[in-house]
Amino acid sequence: MKDAQYNEHGQPIGAALPGWQPAKRLDRTALQGSRVRLEPLSAASHATTLYAAFLLSGEGPHDTPKARWSYSGGMPFTTAEQCAAWLAERARSEDTLFYAVVEAGSNRALGLASYLNVVPEHGSIEVGHVHFTPALRRTPEATEAMLLMMRHAFSLGYRRYEWKCDALNAASRRAAERLGFRFEGIFRQHRVVNWRNRDTAWFSLLDSEWPGVEARLQHWLAPENFDDQGRQLRSLSALMQHDR
Repeated sequence: MKDAQYNEHGQPIGAALPGWQPAKRLDRTALQGSRVRLEPLSAASHATTLYAAFLLSGEGPHDTPKARWSYSGGMPFTTAEQCAAWLAERARSEDTLFYAVVEAGSNRALGLASYLNVVPEHGSIEVGHVHFTPALRRTPEATEAMLLMMRHAFSLGYRRYEWKCDALNAASRRAAERLGFRFEGIFRQHRVVNWRNRDTAWFSLLDSEWPGVEARLQHWLAPENFDDQGRQLRSLSALMQHDR
């Protein structure tokens, strides 16, 4: 096992962490990027544009408004009023901190993401409840949003950044690996969701891995990596695999 040490009984034990201090607790700080900013979720500020964006259809049968919620328990609203109420409930959450992903140019909220399972004493934090609408998915704005959340978590002293998803959610698993997370395994029969079994795929990114991942994310997002039509010149997946 990596960095294993031995105690006085000759047993392998985990590496010492001299000077370890718990990570800082989260607060409701907005995170500013060049393409997007992440604002603490507010139904009053974000419900109108989020609801409109949620109703957009993307490309293919799996990118309809309802299909995008298949792996997270189903679409939780059908009207603008229900959407606003659902967002307001999440905005009040204390143990899961929700952000709206707001496009810098238009000031439209186009997606959601959150921190959850936050354990400062162990330096562990998870990103989840990621709902990116067709206007945000597969864009540099979406990647920058994830970069901002990663950077903020590691700046607060967290040493383990987690991503979990339904093991059958191939798109989420691809997204995790594209962003530099490493696959750790499957928790079998982890949950029951809508009376169906859910196995959960676990991914993580460690503080020791973060500087390299951050550099590759920044390299991919740099203007010179895109042509005049906004098409990437080198994929992020290729950059992430280069040093593996």
